[in-house]
Amino acid sequence: MAVKLTKNEQKLQKDRLKQYQRYLPTLQLKKQQLQMVIRQIEAEVASLRVKQEKLVQDMQIWIAVYHENTAFSSAHNVEQLVKVDRVVRNKGNIAGVTIPVFKELTFIPISYDLRDYPLWVDKGLESLRDCARYDALISTLEQQIKLLGRELRTTSQRVNLFEKVKIPEAKENIKRIGIYLGDQQTAAVVRGKIAKKKLVQGA
Repeated sequence: MAVKLTKNEQKLQKDRLKQYQRYLPTLQLKKQQLQMVIRQIEAEVASLRVKQEKLVQDMQIWIAVYHENTAFSSAHNVEQLVKVDRVVRNKGNIAGVTIPVFKELTFIPISYDLRDYPLWVDKGLESLRDCARYDALISTLEQQIKLLGRELRTTSQRVNLFEKVKIPEAKENIKRIGIYLGDQQTAAVVRGKIAKKKLVQGA
């Protein structure tokens, strides 16, 4: 972009440079914060997946035993007793980004006759609810990662723009204007001396 070689433009470029240099550390800090938070959430998701997998493995044992036991009717499926009502989420804020925060998972109350199910039905239903909560929590955390990741990309682009384009460009413009104004000043001094010499000679 063409830049005017004037003192006003020099001041404008210096002001812009100060502005860029003031904003850059804030953007860099935000970038680091976002990267750190995303890593923490990813670690939390990985931990929750391990816990959920362990829960599912434990459930498989007694579900398999239940299905193999012909004393209980296949119509009385334990999984049918757990139905999700809704996921309740609050709003949070990380580095200026609005994110969903998991609060609770509610279930539709379903009554059942204990005589139709094995003794461990209450424990089994609680495990199924826990498994559903893991799903809801992990899904919410993944949404956080997605939103924070989008903000991280935008922030990284701004950091690169300031570091690699705007700041070097402003410095180069200030240098060019400085050289030009210096040359103009030198030329003016030379012209002044020549004019003074001619006046002296004319006298």
